[in-house]
Amino acid sequence: SNGRIMMNDIDPDFDPRKHTLTDSSYFEDLEIGQRFLSPSRTLGEASFAAFQMACCDNHPIHYDVEYCRRRGHPNLLAHGMQVAIQTAPGAGMLPHVLEDSLIGLLEQSSKFLKPVYCGDTIYPALEIVDLTPGNTTGVITLRSTVHNQHRQLVLEGEQKMLVRKCTAD
Repeated sequence: SNGRIMMNDIDPDFDPRKHTLTDSSYFEDLEIGQRFLSPSRTLGEASFAAFQMACCDNHPIHYDVEYCRRRGHPNLLAHGMQVAIQTAPGAGMLPHVLEDSLIGLLEQSSKFLKPVYCGDTIYPALEIVDLTPGNTTGVITLRSTVHNQHRQLVLEGEQKMLVRKCTAD
């Protein structure tokens, strides 16, 4: 073969639209108390460098370890938004669970409760705390949390997502 796909090479049983992790859930399928955990991750120097490059924050508390130490910090201090982005729904299973019903993120807020340092391992999670139905869509309110390796809550916030209903009222 010269790199071209021959018609007899096509698998008629394969459908790329079915290449998903789960069947799509809709607003009616969701329950208050459902939790969506994201994989834990250790925020290393590469994470700090990537975040600084993306956000353009040039304050040395986020990239100069000696500056941090002179001010009593043991290591680079994570920017609050660097911690908040760890709760992005796409970092876990929620968008895969919603698949075809997810319309978009409406709101996000965060409270930064404790410092996060370079080398800390964090554990992000989302939990459904409210479901507000509309005619054809609904709003999911999620409590977002991040804990560190010391079991301390370092971030708490809220996100709202717009999701399609399976059937209209």
